[in-house]
Amino acid sequence: MEVTQDLSFITLIGNASVLVQLVMGLLLLVSLLSWWYIFQKMFAVRLTLKQSVIFEQAFWSHDDLDVLYRNALSSRENAGSLERIFAAGFEEFTKLKRKSGMDVSAVMDGTRRAMRATYQREMDHLESHLSFLATVGSVSPYVGLFGTVWGIMNAFRGLANVGQATLAHVAPGIAEALVATAMGLFAAIPAVVAYNRYSHEIDRLSTRFESFMEEFSNVLQRQP
Repeated sequence: MEVTQDLSFITLIGNASVLVQLVMGLLLLVSLLSWWYIFQKMFAVRLTLKQSVIFEQAFWSHDDLDVLYRNALSSRENAGSLERIFAAGFEEFTKLKRKSGMDVSAVMDGTRRAMRATYQREMDHLESHLSFLATVGSVSPYVGLFGTVWGIMNAFRGLANVGQATLAHVAPGIAEALVATAMGLFAAIPAVVAYNRYSHEIDRLSTRFESFMEEFSNVLQRQP
């Protein structure tokens, strides 16, 4: 039996069994996709935070909410999450105020519901693909381990045709199999770190949005 001595990464993948190669290919695809979502989420969270800070400064420095609302409508395409929440609430507040016979509590309840609906849509957008990162982080090591177990089984089965088994005969097969575990960890670790990081950042944004909605409701209640 000819023993493969070249243990380079490419050679190990090329010499692995078809099933192990499929596992490696799946893990590589999942890893690339998770990195795409990681960078996408990083830019989205940073942009939302920046837009929220800018809008809060504009909100507390403006006395005329009508001007702020018109500005939000004119830049609807580039508006941030907080600005859209404000626009939804102010629009509903204005509509309900024009109706006769509605008391203040009914007007404010409608305004809060409008803001809450927009808030939920913004949170759904921010939280998109987080579940994918969580799944990659939890499942990838097991997928890699499956490829490793299968590869090691093939390596030991190959010893049945060898008269005298040595480490040199089994080492290449085990090394090929362990690459699957390494790729599983390579896919899982960044996904877990990114999931924890962005979940924390999005929770902070959520608290910021909810605080603004309460403060904005208090401001609207004081409107004549």
